[in-house]
Amino acid sequence: MSCIRLASATVLAGIRPPPAASGGGALRLLTRKQSPDSAFARRQFAVAVENGGGRKKPNGTFKLAILGATVGAATGSVYTMYQRWTDGSSHKEHEETKPTRLDGIPAGVRITKRYVNPKDTSGLDIVLFQFQTCPFCCKVRAFLDYMGISYAVVEVDAVLRQDIRWSSVKKVPMVLIRQQDGKYVQMVDSSAIISLIATHLQDRRTDIGELAQFYPHTSFFDDDGKKKNDILNKYFLMYREHTPKGVSKETEETDRKWRSWADSHLVHLISPNCYQTMSESLETFEWFSQAGEWDVHFPKWERDLMVYCGATAMWAIAKMLKRRHALTDDVRSHMYDALDQWTTELKKRNTKFIGGKQPSLADLSVFGVLSSMEGCQTFKDCLQNTSIGKWFYDVKALVEKNRGQLQRERIENLAAIA
Repeated sequence: MSCIRLASATVLAGIRPPPAASGGGALRLLTRKQSPDSAFARRQFAVAVENGGGRKKPNGTFKLAILGATVGAATGSVYTMYQRWTDGSSHKEHEETKPTRLDGIPAGVRITKRYVNPKDTSGLDIVLFQFQTCPFCCKVRAFLDYMGISYAVVEVDAVLRQDIRWSSVKKVPMVLIRQQDGKYVQMVDSSAIISLIATHLQDRRTDIGELAQFYPHTSFFDDDGKKKNDILNKYFLMYREHTPKGVSKETEETDRKWRSWADSHLVHLISPNCYQTMSESLETFEWFSQAGEWDVHFPKWERDLMVYCGATAMWAIAKMLKRRHALTDDVRSHMYDALDQWTTELKKRNTKFIGGKQPSLADLSVFGVLSSMEGCQTFKDCLQNTSIGKWFYDVKALVEKNRGQLQRERIENLAAIA
């Protein structure tokens, strides 16, 4: 695998170099920069020495400065020791964590349903852990369906999350993909999952488990000095000696740009819009229940728990997200602006899709995010106030055409199917 390279840039191109020592972002856990209190105390001491050293009695301000510096230094030291004790690697940067490999499907995992496509030639055995209407899960499903790949689904209870208790990662989407040796590689992050499988479909000479090791989580510090972990090359496809025919540097850059836009901008507009009032939040979760067939796959008490607890929690979270992303009270206008930005790009290209005659990974990502709210009032308003409808339904028609046949496996309520 040493000959595998990034499509148009190396993985390291996505890793931000350590900040310069002089900037505000240069603060690290092991920094030796003096605190303002300590610097002030040193200046006061120098003045006292110049005025006669020990012959003059220190004034009250000097005593307070010394006390403040001492208390500050002690507090900082204790906090630093606590941080190092709770997270021994908190000061480390650019650490890599490879995807986990499992001997088999964990005991107790309950397959909810399968999508089986007789025309699937990928040879992949995939189990998708998801929330039916999670935007990131919808992205992964849109890609798998469009590519005609068969896969099993584990519908996770959004409140109790019983089916992912075995995992150290408690987020969805998550996939388990069978390797050639019969073991399974565990992948998280919707964009990385899509890039991994898309890479494998381009060149199947490399085992999917081995290929997954080229998408590690890497630690880094953001501009605020907070430690983060992310898959820094998640928007890149990995090729061998040559870029596939029909793939240009421009198309790759365009795909990465809009896939990133879907994750960093578009998806953050959904919650403040779909849950802006309690009544709209309940209406949204009722649609989630219908779309995810919660009454089919879960007992009634569990279904009601997900609807009412979920609606209440997301109503509160939506208000926090609105402030975090600096959205105005007219949250719909932000969604309209984003969709206008997308359709303007389509008009500029004068193509049916961003990918041209067929949807690209960018088309499928944006479609997936929007499909998560298709039954909500927000989406209905978007159809009336933007020109997103034609593109959306054109992509949807192709996704549904290629999707495998549904086979239900975990059924709690037969009457609900009828």
